[in-house]
Amino acid sequence: MQAFKYITHIYFIGIGGIGMSALARYFKKQGKTVGGYDREETKITQSLAEEGVLLSYDISSKAIPKTFLNAENTLVVYTPAISETNEQWQYFKEQHFLIKKRAEVLGMISSNLPTLAIAGTHGKTTTTAILAHLLKQSGYKITAFLGGISENYQSNYIGDGNDVMVVEADEYDRSFLQLSPDYVGITSTDDDHLDIYQESKHLQHAFSEFMRKVPDLANVFVTEGVDFEGNKIGFTEGSAYHIKNVSIKNGNYIFDLETPKVYLEKLEFSLPGRYNLTNASMAMAMALTFGASPEMLKQALKSFTGVDRRFTYHLKTPKVLIEDYAHHPTEIKAVAQAVKEMYPGKETLAIFQPHLYSRTRDFSKEFSASLSAFNQVVLLPIYPAREKPIEGVNAAMLLEKINTKKQLVNKSKLPIIAAQTTAEVIVVMGAGDIGKEVVNIKAALKHEN
Repeated sequence: MQAFKYITHIYFIGIGGIGMSALARYFKKQGKTVGGYDREETKITQSLAEEGVLLSYDISSKAIPKTFLNAENTLVVYTPAISETNEQWQYFKEQHFLIKKRAEVLGMISSNLPTLAIAGTHGKTTTTAILAHLLKQSGYKITAFLGGISENYQSNYIGDGNDVMVVEADEYDRSFLQLSPDYVGITSTDDDHLDIYQESKHLQHAFSEFMRKVPDLANVFVTEGVDFEGNKIGFTEGSAYHIKNVSIKNGNYIFDLETPKVYLEKLEFSLPGRYNLTNASMAMAMALTFGASPEMLKQALKSFTGVDRRFTYHLKTPKVLIEDYAHHPTEIKAVAQAVKEMYPGKETLAIFQPHLYSRTRDFSKEFSASLSAFNQVVLLPIYPAREKPIEGVNAAMLLEKINTKKQLVNKSKLPIIAAQTTAEVIVVMGAGDIGKEVVNIKAALKHEN
């Protein structure tokens, strides 16, 4: 980028985050020397190290590799999840390094490329991954920043070229307002991140502001039910992109998509849940409007395999084990609907780790309702992430409101519970560190059976 032409080194504070690691991969692809700190080793940091990124797990400023100590050629990128008391952040600030938020850097990249951006309180990661796959398989050289690991590419970054940029637009901390999109998709605007926005109206205003970054409404796409102008995507007659004639064959959806310019018949898509049909149709609508071939898109959609931790299957027999990132009541409700549609009449167990004290407090009623759709619920203690405890807010408070067979346990109990449950379908959900337990649950299920 012209703005960083003298920068040869990039250092990331919080490099293991899904958005930060994608940006790290982008700069590595540009030939920069890339490094960073994170508090623990994960699959993402391990893969970054294999790609030649210099990593540190020590928060001390003395642990910063010497190659990143020249303020004249080094850019420091940080995530809002990092506290300003972070010792490395304080060091770089005191030494007058160029320091930018991840969102600012992403915005600078998007200002130089035709950009398709997907926003939404849920659905954006899957929709962005589908859109990136559709355009890549349609022959475009793309730069894509994804909020999850695409199963097709085993990465959260695709760096083929500069025909088009596809980016997940994050509403947290109003980050998406840094972007310069030419096409916008909004999947959902349900209340979330009220620790940032305080009130629903402020969140809605931010989405409105983001949408208005695109002057032409013909390039704005919104899921039906979202209260903004634009091309509506949905199952309702009269939607600009109307999903019709839905059936299930061999575990896949078969459906038609009626669009303003073309009628697409017998589209095939493998991800469960009606919400994923809407996500897929939004991606198709944006790719069509960008200029992709309908026939190539049809084939590309069929070959999309999914996003890691979004209704990811770990076992299908003798019991079904599914993992999902769902951490908002609407997402849990959507997962429950998908499970019910794919496994009608089967007994279900939800293992859920609440994420953030504030979210649990703000949506306790909605969480209890969505979790009660499962036959059994196992709750874990709240994963605090960036937050400190809030008095009176805990998993026991949420458990009390759930209206189904339920229990509150520590993670160590999960393999035993999984091995003993009568449920035929087990769904593990949450945005914290619950994903690390799936391997133990899977081992217990395989051993038991």
